Amino acid sequence: MPSSELWAVDLFGRVFTLSTAGQQWELCRDAQLEFKRVSAAAPCCWGIACDNQVYVRVGASDVPIRCREEAYENQRWNPMGGFCEALLPSDRWPWSDVSGLQHRPLDGVALPSPHWEWESDWYVDENFGGEPTEKGGWTYAIDFPHTYTRDKKWNSCVRRRRWTRYRRYKSRDTWAKIPSEDDPQQLPDPFSDLSVGGWEITDEPVGRLSVWAVSLQGKVWYREDVSHSNPEGSSWSLVDTPGEAVQISCGPHDLLWVSLWEGQALVREGINRNNPKGSSWSVVEPPTSENGILHVSAGVGVVWAITKDRKVWFRRGVNSHNPCGTSWIEMVGEMMMVNVGLNDQVWGIGWTDRALYFRHGVTQSELSGKTWKAIVAGRECDGSRAGSLSSLLSAGCFFGDEVRGGGESRVPSDSEAERPGPDPERDVEVAGPASTPAELPWTNIDLKEPKKGPRHAAADFPEGTNLSSLALLPLGLEEPDSADCHALWAWVSGGGCAVEAHTTLKWFTAHSGLRASMQMLSLPITPAQTAAWRKQIFQQLTERTQRELENFRHYEQAVEQSVWVKTGALQWWCDWKPHKWVDVRVALEQFTGHDGVRDSILFIYYMIHEEKKYIHVFLNEVTALVPVLNEAKHSFAVYTPERTRQRWPVRLAAATEQDMSDWLALLNLCCCESRRVHGRPSPQAIWSVTCKGDIFVSEPSPDLEAPERWLPCDQMFWRQMGGHLRVVEANSRGVVWGIGYDHTAWVYTGGYGGGCFQGLASSTSNIYTQSDVKCVYIYENQRWNPVTGYTSRGLPTDRYMWSDATGLQECTKASTKPPSLQWAWVSDWFVDFSVPGGTDQEGWQYASDFPALYHGHKTMKDFVRRRRWTRKCKLVTSGPWLEVAPIALGDVSIIPETPGAHGSGPGIALWAVSDKGDVLCRLGVCELNPAGSSWLHVGTDQPFASVSIGGCYQVWAVARDGSAFYRGSVSPSKPAGDCWYLIPSPPKQRLKQVSVGRTAVFALDENGNLWYRQGVTPSYPQGTSWEHVSNNVRRVSVGPLDQVWVIANKVQGSHSLSRGTVCRRTGVQPLEPKGQGWDYGIGGGWDHLSVRASATRAPRSSSQETAGKRRGEQGLPSGPSKVAGAPQETPNPVCC
Repeated sequence: MPSSELWAVDLFGRVFTLSTAGQQWELCRDAQLEFKRVSAAAPCCWGIACDNQVYVRVGASDVPIRCREEAYENQRWNPMGGFCEALLPSDRWPWSDVSGLQHRPLDGVALPSPHWEWESDWYVDENFGGEPTEKGGWTYAIDFPHTYTRDKKWNSCVRRRRWTRYRRYKSRDTWAKIPSEDDPQQLPDPFSDLSVGGWEITDEPVGRLSVWAVSLQGKVWYREDVSHSNPEGSSWSLVDTPGEAVQISCGPHDLLWVSLWEGQALVREGINRNNPKGSSWSVVEPPTSENGILHVSAGVGVVWAITKDRKVWFRRGVNSHNPCGTSWIEMVGEMMMVNVGLNDQVWGIGWTDRALYFRHGVTQSELSGKTWKAIVAGRECDGSRAGSLSSLLSAGCFFGDEVRGGGESRVPSDSEAERPGPDPERDVEVAGPASTPAELPWTNIDLKEPKKGPRHAAADFPEGTNLSSLALLPLGLEEPDSADCHALWAWVSGGGCAVEAHTTLKWFTAHSGLRASMQMLSLPITPAQTAAWRKQIFQQLTERTQRELENFRHYEQAVEQSVWVKTGALQWWCDWKPHKWVDVRVALEQFTGHDGVRDSILFIYYMIHEEKKYIHVFLNEVTALVPVLNEAKHSFAVYTPERTRQRWPVRLAAATEQDMSDWLALLNLCCCESRRVHGRPSPQAIWSVTCKGDIFVSEPSPDLEAPERWLPCDQMFWRQMGGHLRVVEANSRGVVWGIGYDHTAWVYTGGYGGGCFQGLASSTSNIYTQSDVKCVYIYENQRWNPVTGYTSRGLPTDRYMWSDATGLQECTKASTKPPSLQWAWVSDWFVDFSVPGGTDQEGWQYASDFPALYHGHKTMKDFVRRRRWTRKCKLVTSGPWLEVAPIALGDVSIIPETPGAHGSGPGIALWAVSDKGDVLCRLGVCELNPAGSSWLHVGTDQPFASVSIGGCYQVWAVARDGSAFYRGSVSPSKPAGDCWYLIPSPPKQRLKQVSVGRTAVFALDENGNLWYRQGVTPSYPQGTSWEHVSNNVRRVSVGPLDQVWVIANKVQGSHSLSRGTVCRRTGVQPLEPKGQGWDYGIGGGWDHLSVRASATRAPRSSSQETAGKRRGEQGLPSGPSKVAGAPQETPNPVCC
């Protein structure tokens, strides 16, 4: 899980951040700004400064915030002069927006604030629906408005073209002042409180924020149009309230609470995707009539409050359906304020000591938590302010109740970290530490400059006073670190701080000065010294092993042969009809031969007609052990070459998840021992991912791509690696990246195992915790009735009213389970508005009948409708993967390097596409640092979906509208290239993926058709045209030898049909780059494949080398020669 930050403001107005992975507060260095309070979200932080102005701080990122400005130039045809800007009086403006209703000249489009800058000048967009227009970018129509086409016809009387310009937000990682209103009467008074939330409102588009504020006059304001692409918003709008507001709090979802001067609380109702400001207010009475509510804080499903007597209260029964809750529960403790952050974690500031506390023990089952735990992290400015308090004492400056009790505070030890409270071992809430009233003349609580008085030494104060103990330094602490160890806080915000329920934080342990001194005395060790030391140790261990074994070489082997057997009870999916699960007994027998080679046999004993029979599987013939995606069974499949050709593996199921994991781990270990496959995969391994998210790897043999007598795909051995991914991409220098279902990027650490593979089946290092989140979809279907309208009562021939995407399987909210028992729900069902084709305000899509093309608006011919419901589930496992934060990715590609290029070049080229469609180039990627150092943003005119870089730095990409692009001038010295070239897509097809090898370019469209780009040469790398290769393809991967591998959608076997099958293109050679046939491999549930690291060449005969030289293989310069493959093919292509 990536680190996040807690924001806080001290009494001096300084803003600090504390990372969840750190132990020290870091000061937000900026111009001389002092803040009253801040409100943080994941991407930004809003604050009110002491000048009563509102500021926003957007964190720095490698991906810029870009916004596209558009203007349309409109012209009408004139019989005298042709197309011109002389329009009819009823026409639109000559320069307008897309609707034509708003006048929009190019020189009239200005930047919204000084925090933006233009990226470039205006230019004509020549891309129209994924196809290039004629020169000039004009599109034609009969009249305004009408359907535009890129071809000019005889009746085209009007035309228009789009001018585009991008602006970039430049005020990153600094406080940017929100522009004031043009009309000062709209904002008559400054703000006194501010809150940010709403970024996870149910059905809310990702990136939109709700910013609420309260003015000094008690009015509530809402900031319009705040989003990821517009972090400042547009304007403030007034929201009427039934009383004068004091303070406001907005949760991450749809909770909004406001405290009033009268002591009551207001709750905003009706907040949803279409109305983020809500519709009405409800009044919540305070816990007691004597003390009204002073402060509130809302989370996802909780509300905490502080009353005027500084008591802490918890609101019970709060949720999206009942935002007012049911009743108040008093919590022990006295706080000045509390703040609820992500995952409903709670922070507070003590009333008596102004210390910062974290609510320990908050979980989904116990939202109120257990105890308050003091945060004692140091601050980076403590050294510079070492004598600040002692100087204030000597000057006679005191701060009233803000620092009362501060002198008695000290750095707590581990046993005293939970404070306040008399017994930290009990799970009981406790109040803050009691402190006696100060006997000093406390004055001036507003931190004004005090009058100068006589100087007094800190030691002159009596021991009973609060600040006298500041002069006593604890043993082992240096004076500069301990003088200001107890910070005085004024505000805290955890809206951007993600703390899991069982996360171990480092905030509650103080640093020791002695330990810091020891760290300063330690000498740095360079990587070269470490490598030399390891080499020396390895050499010494090798020599010692040889010396010890030399004396026993003539001894005979103590045990010539050994056999062990493991038995158990499983279920087996029988091979004959009717197919059903049958209880069986299984026995795994492993034996060791004279040569030390271990082999194993799996026996499956079953009963048929009261007769005991069995089938057996030699594990040295097993090609894969695959966990099966099943909601009710813990099952896995055993593949052999024969079973793979039949498309009918041996399916076994265990009673519990632990039993299945044990059998899988043991069988995998036996298979690896039989084939003598151990350790981490080789750099040239082939990686793949199943539809379940399991990762498999196969070691390519020299015969795999041999021109003669090549190794069939169904004989490849696949072993499972730990972890869970959706996409994996590899390079022959050992760099492997992956992307999860939640778009999190992961990098391979060099280990193996993890998850259910422990002990001998897993490495002892480089194994880390990995999590993934995916969405489960179901559809609600309705048919129109002339009497009642749309209802859930359909025709007898209709699909289920609650179904999957196909409508063939019934899926209700109650019956739908997570993908497997390893997943757990983390959200409720909600309507999904991000469905292709668009939706209306309630999420419905309309069509004439089931099934048909759905659209987001109702017409007279629409008799059916549907909407998609979504629920998120989460899986936690382990594997040899480390997270690459913080940018979420949708696709990734690593340059495929051929033999002879290993170790050459300064780094490894890696390109990616973010989940928002931004194209990125990773810098600093190499064998020693596979994660790289930083991202380099590559500008585009539209969001992209797929990217691929070839062996000679040729970069191809596919946009979300299905158009293809080529990036020019990419090289090691110029990693981002210079410009994009639009490549026409195949006729009437929308591309979705592209893969580039050494010279070959293959693309895949949305209908499963595989295309080859012809005419790609060094002088014209864009190619000339697309040529169809095959259909029924789900995914394509082109390797460094231009070998073509795909995931076929359907492949028919002798016994059954498999979906998601690994296939290799045969007959690929320089004169036949498209290949001639398909070789079928492992099948059934494969989703992704990467052969980009497979650069293993088969040895070539002298006659083949001479023939290759005579042919003069065509290819890009600096690339090695290509293998000439013999035209070996299977009878049938990949098709349904």
